[in-house]
Amino acid sequence: MAAFERLSRNTSRSFAARPGECSETVNAEIKSLYRRPPIKPKPNMCIESMPSEMLMKIFSYLDAVSLLCVACVNKRFYHLANDNVIWLKIYSGCFPPKRTIWKTKSVQTETVSLSCAPIQDRKPGYWKKEYVLKQIAAITTRVMQLVKPVDPYTGLPSRIKKAIKASGLSWMIVLKDRNGKEHVMEQADLSFKDTSVTIFWYSASWPCLDILSTLKLFGVTPLLLDQSKAPSKNGPRRRSLIAEYDLSNLTESNVALGANKLVQLFSLNPGLLVGLWKGKNEIALVMASLHYHQLLERSTLGSATVQYVLPPNKPILDDVDPEYGLHDYDLHLDMHSGSCTYLCGTFKSLFCRKGDIENGYLRLTVVSLKDNAKHVPLIGTVGLSWETDAFKGNVKDCYVMDVTLLDETRKPFWCFSAPVCMELSSKASSLCDYTGCVYTTDYADSEGKVCVELVWLEETKEYFIVSLVLYVSTEKVNNWYGTNY
Repeated sequence: MAAFERLSRNTSRSFAARPGECSETVNAEIKSLYRRPPIKPKPNMCIESMPSEMLMKIFSYLDAVSLLCVACVNKRFYHLANDNVIWLKIYSGCFPPKRTIWKTKSVQTETVSLSCAPIQDRKPGYWKKEYVLKQIAAITTRVMQLVKPVDPYTGLPSRIKKAIKASGLSWMIVLKDRNGKEHVMEQADLSFKDTSVTIFWYSASWPCLDILSTLKLFGVTPLLLDQSKAPSKNGPRRRSLIAEYDLSNLTESNVALGANKLVQLFSLNPGLLVGLWKGKNEIALVMASLHYHQLLERSTLGSATVQYVLPPNKPILDDVDPEYGLHDYDLHLDMHSGSCTYLCGTFKSLFCRKGDIENGYLRLTVVSLKDNAKHVPLIGTVGLSWETDAFKGNVKDCYVMDVTLLDETRKPFWCFSAPVCMELSSKASSLCDYTGCVYTTDYADSEGKVCVELVWLEETKEYFIVSLVLYVSTEKVNNWYGTNY
């Protein structure tokens, strides 16, 4: 800066003495500037270039979640963040060791301190693994205690909502395109009912359906859970695969469940609904219905690639005459959409005689067409509510059906939650008490079928269920009881 000031003064004096000419002094000043060596910029300090000893010192101040995140940066950070000394300090702070061990042949006691612990004898990452496993076991124990109380009407855990919160469980979908690229979508909303939870996803940036091949539904739990704050989406988490769906020919292989002016709804078993913008091949929303029966197991005990398989049922001894068939079954039925509940009821003492077995199914009649006293009304106008970031609507005659069938020991026998629709039947009502239009709802999976018949009463503006029949697969019954129907 001083050189430039001198240069400026000399230049001004030179021009004042000899206009149009530059003095020798000025030329010398200019040449001196070019001869000076350039100033070297200071090297940028990067944390990755720091010595391992310094990084280890920094890592020793991090908590467990931060250490797990740091280990994902690169291989060097992974090995440094696995240090047994750091993890033993974290482990002992959360799970204090027993202070003394009594010896039978000595009166003295031996104190076990951290300095004496066999740190170097362990493989790198040993104490990290021990800490993580103990934390997972502690959360699992807490959740299992919450799911022990059972609702006498549904036969399902009555504190499932608290159990989900205690586990930090959430759900996500992963859309995979034909090039193998994955698009992760976090849940946008939840809706709890007596026997199921409905999860919604909606976003303004869905990938185009034309390039998508599969959709995977995962349960997601934080690897380490802090009860004092909400789980972080950027922290270490575990995925449990619940179901996988093929989207390559969604509109060609599936009939639309229902539609309104904006969206078309397509149903995929088990329990998934995909909404497409009408007239476009683009996703508007995704909705999944999960039944409480084995919900936590499916959402937490599977791996990222393999679904959790339910353990086989242990057959129970039944001294009732086999000709009597199934007996003393209970059904809890819930028909709903979002915050609206159209029907929530329990039907007891259901049975099936040997004569009711036909075409590989056992028939359980819940509501008989001829028994007017058991006909059940639905509350409100049936429709499936949907919502996105920009729009919301309601698809008429669609809803979510939750079926919970309990056996004679009040053990869940057949359970599902799925979106269904009511279709207008071509036949008129044969009952003199009903003169309105007849609608039917049918559902089927590998374990059974549900057939519902409803009548619309124009005078009272309500639906009545006049027939409800369950068909249970004989293969399922044989596997359940170890018999042969």
